[in-house]
Parts: sequence; structure tokens; C-alpha cells
Amino acid sequence: MLHHELDKLSTYPFHMPGHKRNEKFGIPGAAVDITEIEGFDNLHHPTGLIRELEERFAQHYGAAHSFLSVGGSTLGLLCAIFALCEEGDTVIVARNCHKSVFNACYLKRLKIVFLEPEFDCALGCYTAVKQARLEQLEKACPQAKAVVITSPTYEGFISDIHSTLPLIIDAAHGAHFGMAHFPAYPTDAAIVISSLHKTLPALTQTALINVYDKRLIERVRLMLDLLETSSPSYVLLYSASVCCDYLQNHRADFERFYEDVAALRHIELQHLRLVQTDDISKLVISTQGTALSGTALAAALREDFGIESELAGSRHVLLMSTVGDDAAALARLQKALLETDRTLSAAPEEPFAPPPAAPGTRQISYTAQGCPTAFWEAEGKISNEFVYAYPPDIPILLPGMPIRKSDLTYLHQLTAAGVTLVAQGENFPNTILTKAL
Repeated sequence: MLHHELDKLSTYPFHMPGHKRNEKFGIPGAAVDITEIEGFDNLHHPTGLIRELEERFAQHYGAAHSFLSVGGSTLGLLCAIFALCEEGDTVIVARNCHKSVFNACYLKRLKIVFLEPEFDCALGCYTAVKQARLEQLEKACPQAKAVVITSPTYEGFISDIHSTLPLIIDAAHGAHFGMAHFPAYPTDAAIVISSLHKTLPALTQTALINVYDKRLIERVRLMLDLLETSSPSYVLLYSASVCCDYLQNHRADFERFYEDVAALRHIELQHLRLVQTDDISKLVISTQGTALSGTALAAALREDFGIESELAGSRHVLLMSTVGDDAAALARLQKALLETDRTLSAAPEEPFAPPPAAPGTRQISYTAQGCPTAFWEAEGKISNEFVYAYPPDIPILLPGMPIRKSDLTYLHQLTAAGVTLVAQGENFPNTILTKAL
């Protein structure tokens, strides 16, 4: 496999990159950081080791073709949407999609029809898309060219749906699906994108574009050639090769991991609640019914126990576990949760309001320069920026979207709970960039 051959590098590099694999610079990964030299294939035209790696991944995920991405799932989503949609087309997009989906829609000038998933007001997060709601939109929008959903979500909720339209599934958090007793990998789609690095042993930015509709293979290949870097990192490809080898030869490790995390779920908490989602590796801790916010719980875990959470929401914390966690790490987390839980008491709490629905057809559009508008004075104006919670990068306001009082109330509620909001304007949340009238 690719990583085995990279370990055998012996020729002297009178070629890029400039560190020349010289140990004196102390650069991690430099020993396998090469360019497209003889015998090591080319990601943009794979015929050897990289092609073999993609074929192994395709076999594992049951895809017609698997493309490696060193631009993460972000690149995969851009390529998938570009492959299926022409400029000005209409696309049905789940409201909880990642910002990269909306970036693709902006670049292609697509018309967006929002598909509203269910929302858990106790947790303060989206859950699953319902089949009936999708079918309603498909009938109402016969001009739509594709459907884009996120499944599993950041918190591990799965949308078990099918579509009469080409379906793109952002399964960035589902690369481990199909292993042990985890849910099956979603193969009933045109294209499924997964980040290897999120839930498997691989370096950040490694991902797969799994194509199930054979008619789209060459179109996706073209989009990758247009959008992906012309200098793909062999350090990242090395880690993808290690990951593939691990998937094929260490299935027992996933069985042990599943059993360990299943055992952790038997923890007895009095005030905090370990939420059951479709993916048990996503440890979602609800603070509903306590005086503690999700952001405060994340801070307590960090400061008191040295544990960093993946996401801190208004009412929950997400702790990601993977096959990279051993029993000692899970035991440390269990101890931290039990000790924190003992310090809490019950407290009344208002249900969290769901995000305002986004009816109608939207098209993302910017003006050259936005007008900074005082937060509560932005009602009735048109947004000229993205505003989203980070993580998970789900846009709340989009450029070209009318700003309603309900949008401002929702943003204020998130800010008050300590949720990190990101906007393009430097003075958010004091001001929002709006379009000049």
C-alpha cells in the first residue's frame, strides 16, 4: 500500500518540497512529504498506488468509485454539488447543512429550497429529516435538480430517507459506519461524502467522495481536477493509506471500542443526561433541567479534568469518541461526568426555541460592501453576511436573506448561552452587515 512504499523512500530528493526531508528542520511528517515522483502516482490522475487505495476504499464502502480528497469533506461537497447542478438550478437543501454546501450554492448561483429537519428543543439541536417532508418539497419543486442532507448530524442523528432526485449525503461524521455494530453506511444515494479524519485514524483534511451513481464518476473527477490543490499532500495520503489498512485488518478493535463505549452509556447520572442518538460513539451530554449551560459544562470539563469537548451548545456538550480512545480515556471521562454531576442540582429551565424556519426559495447574494447595522435595528433588512455557530458551521443568516425578528431573537438566545457565533463582520454581535438600500 501507499504508506508502506513511502516508508521505503531511498532516492535523494532533487525535487520539491524544499525541506528535502532533512531532519535538521524538525518538521513532523517531512520524511514522507514528497511530490509526484516516479512510482508514487498522481492524485489527479491515479494509475498506481493511489488508484489501488481508492479501489480499496470503494470496496469497503460498496461504492462504484471512491475519490480521495485532501481538502476534507468541504471539497467533496463542493465537487458533488458542482457535478449535479448547473448555474441557476434549484436544489433542496436541509437547513442543518454545513456552510460549505451554501458556499457551493453561492458559487453556482443556485436557488435554495430549505428542507427543515426536526429540532430537539431540550437539546437545542437539529435531529433528522422526515421522509414525508422531503416528499412534500419534491412535489412542490419539480424543477429541483438534487437534494442535499446531513446524515449523521454532528450529534449522531440519522435521516433514513430516499429521494426521487439525486441525493447527496454529507456523512462527514459517518466514516466509521458499517464497522462493528455501528449503523450501516448510507449507500442509497448518488454521492456520499465522509471525512476519514473525523471518526477514523487519519490526519485532518483527509476525506472520501463515494460515488454510487456510475454516471457521475467522470463529472466528479472533473470537478476534483478543477477544485482540488495541484500539490496534494503525501503526508495526508500516507495517513489515508494507514486508515484504509486499519479498516481492513483491525475490525476486532472496532468491536472492542463499541463494547467499551456501550458500557460507558450505563453510567448513572442524577442531573446530567447522556442522550441516546443513532450513533453511540457521539456522547451527547444534556444539561437540560440544571442551572448549567452546555458551554459551562464544557468549561468545567476542561478546567477541572483536562478534557476538551468537541462542541459546546446552549443545552448540551458533544464528546466524540473513536477507535482511537482506549478504556483508560473513557474511564477518565466517566469519572469527570460523575464528579461534575454530583455538584449539580435540579433547576427549572425554559425549552429552547427552535431556529426560525426559512420558507420560500432563497439565493445567496452579496453586495460589494455591507452596511454595519445595530443588532436589533437589522430587522426587516437584508443580510450581507453569513452568521453561523461554530462548530458545527450551520449558517443561521445567509447573504441575501431577509432578517426577521425571530432570527435576531434566536441569535440573541445563542449568544446569551455562550455559544460561539462567527460572522464576516468584525463587530458582530453588536452589528450585522446588511445590504445598502
